Amino acid sequence: MKELLHPICHEWANRCNTHGILMIEKTAFHAATTDTFDVVLLVIVDPQSEPMLLRKYSLNEKKAVLYAVSERQLNEWLVLGSHRKAVDWVFNGTVVFDRNGYVQQLRQRLEQFPPKERRLKMGLEFAKLIRHYTDGKALFAAKHWLDSYNHMVQVLRHLARLTVIEHGLYPEVTVWNQVKRMDGRIYRLYEELVGSEEPLPKRLELLLLASEFLIHSYVESGSSHLCEALKEKNGAWSIEEMTGHPQFAPYSVDLVIMLEYLVERKVLTVVEMPTKGNTMLERYYTL
Repeated sequence: MKELLHPICHEWANRCNTHGILMIEKTAFHAATTDTFDVVLLVIVDPQSEPMLLRKYSLNEKKAVLYAVSERQLNEWLVLGSHRKAVDWVFNGTVVFDRNGYVQQLRQRLEQFPPKERRLKMGLEFAKLIRHYTDGKALFAAKHWLDSYNHMVQVLRHLARLTVIEHGLYPEVTVWNQVKRMDGRIYRLYEELVGSEEPLPKRLELLLLASEFLIHSYVESGSSHLCEALKEKNGAWSIEEMTGHPQFAPYSVDLVIMLEYLVERKVLTVVEMPTKGNTMLERYYTL
């Protein structure tokens, strides 16, 4: 089918705002990354274009999908992890068109994984980790074993992704294949959780204890980006100020629970401020 897509690729390559085109074919290796399509076309256009255009094609029981994404949208996918398969597409896709070496430079940047992007990505993964660990622990205490199990699988997944990022790599769809070579502890915990014959409550109890230790080891690196952002202002921040600031926006709904966790770990301090005409005190956060 890829031959039949050449006219479409040619059309996009002739547009002056197209930086590059990548083609990802469905194979045994890429089966998990093409969303059941036989071919994925990723067209990268300039940052001023519309965020994303999506088109689907079919012929003789074969199907393809085209994503035309702005440079800004693609960077959001890669850094914020809002489209996890994009990393595989950029690294493993076949380059069909590359204006002025754009795709090659993009791949080099991803391989270098700039420290600023790495700190942000670690912060986002750490915030999600705290969310799932807190919920999993509460559900375990309430004896909702299966619901707790679901959250603890996510805890291990975020620990795995943090490990990969710490090693200077972007987490891919096959993150367990990556982490198996980097940190045997996390991989073994995953195997024990999903494959052990121990009763589920016992498995969860052991995992909660082990996870607490591992999470503690990531407090400094996982909170680095957030702490740097807090330094932009002298004094304490309100939640309202943080949610309206672009540095904190990527944390979304996980920001509050991460702040409270960092207060417990004495990374942050709470400053209580009086509210107008009310005896209630508002919580502000500072380093």
